Amino acid sequence: MGQKRENQALLETIQNLLAEKKLTEALRLIVGQHPADVAEILSALNEESQALLFRSFDEELAGFVLSESDPGSQAVLLAFLGSAKAASVLREMAADDLVDLLGELPVGSAERLLKLLPPEDAGRVRQLLGYGEDTAGGIMTTELVSIRAGLTVGEAIAELREKAPGAETIYYVYVVDDEDRLVGVVSLRELIIAREDQLISEIMRSNVVSVYIGEDQEEVARIVSKYNFLAVPVVDYKNRLRGIITFDDIMDVIEEEATEDFYRLAGTWETEESAGRPRVLRSLKTRLPWLLVTLVGGIISGRVIRSYSDTLNSVLALAYFMPLIAGMGGNVGTQSSTIVVRGIATGDITPVQAVRYVLSEAQVGLLVGLICGALVGLVAYLWQGLAVLGLIVGVAMMANMLTAATIGALVPLVFRRLGIDPAVASAPFISTGIDITGLSIYFGLTALLLSKLVI
Repeated sequence: MGQKRENQALLETIQNLLAEKKLTEALRLIVGQHPADVAEILSALNEESQALLFRSFDEELAGFVLSESDPGSQAVLLAFLGSAKAASVLREMAADDLVDLLGELPVGSAERLLKLLPPEDAGRVRQLLGYGEDTAGGIMTTELVSIRAGLTVGEAIAELREKAPGAETIYYVYVVDDEDRLVGVVSLRELIIAREDQLISEIMRSNVVSVYIGEDQEEVARIVSKYNFLAVPVVDYKNRLRGIITFDDIMDVIEEEATEDFYRLAGTWETEESAGRPRVLRSLKTRLPWLLVTLVGGIISGRVIRSYSDTLNSVLALAYFMPLIAGMGGNVGTQSSTIVVRGIATGDITPVQAVRYVLSEAQVGLLVGLICGALVGLVAYLWQGLAVLGLIVGVAMMANMLTAATIGALVPLVFRRLGIDPAVASAPFISTGIDITGLSIYFGLTALLLSKLVI
């Protein structure tokens, strides 16, 4: 039985037990599950059942479940608890998860929760909240283990036994000097197999890959993905170790960035999960500017068609192929822009490689255009019985797909050079540019060959 089916069966069992007022039996079933599964089950229950179960969890399980819940559910779950238990649950959460939770709440609610924490913990969380939410500092945790280079392996292991319970992960042990500057890293495996009398400075790797505390989270994700790290250290401008970013947080970043890019490619700028009037106003604000760009482009395209109205009146068959040429050009442009936008996001396309990518996409557009142009030109000839019409439609299709691929690759690169997010701005400008150039090429060719076309 798959995990999803098992969770569904467990959910139904728990719902039945709660309906029969058998809370103890329901808790016995749910406590042994992974916190992510528990969070999923809670989200499927009604509010009364959620409150009943969540209040019955111990502080550790409640903290884990809260960390695995989505932002909208976290505030609801916390509201079920009294101040004393809420404080205990918050203390069980990792600092980065707590920052994520508080960052989603109104300032007043976040401050009230911070006051429930011990002053030292509250100060550390406030410091993390001070970093940009999309930066390395905003997603890092300060719960890490660091040791000094002058310790022996035996002394380091003894120190780890004391510090490890408070750390989020100890896959890597970071080595710092007396001023907390990052000087090396030792994996837990290397530490275990080393002799106890060896110095940490003898077994550590000094060429540590780290990220700056103000680095954008997308760049952090790229680095972790490139080196296949389970965690990456975060340093300040003096190279002092300030925290670590673990792989689970990077997975969240990758999902968030991918979702954001998909929304931006659609011209919506941000996700629109919340309901009600604020969502409508935000949607209007994010969609309207790019729709207006497309609207202006459509008006310009209409002017192009109008300027060739006499040509259209002379040969009505020209109108039959306008949607096909515009649509094929739009598809090619979208394909090219998607490839380039992804390459920019992953760091595969550097400024040095930009010209090569544009030329490569232009070549693809030319080859695809030759094939599609030949096919549609043949169809036009067989349908209308006019060889010149077939020539015009075929050449226009080929030329339009060549320009569409070039524009689709070029526009995101230009926007990146101008400091504008290519995922946001590319789509409306590309579709508008392709429509205008495609129609201009089509009717321009027609005007040149009109005397041979009109019978």
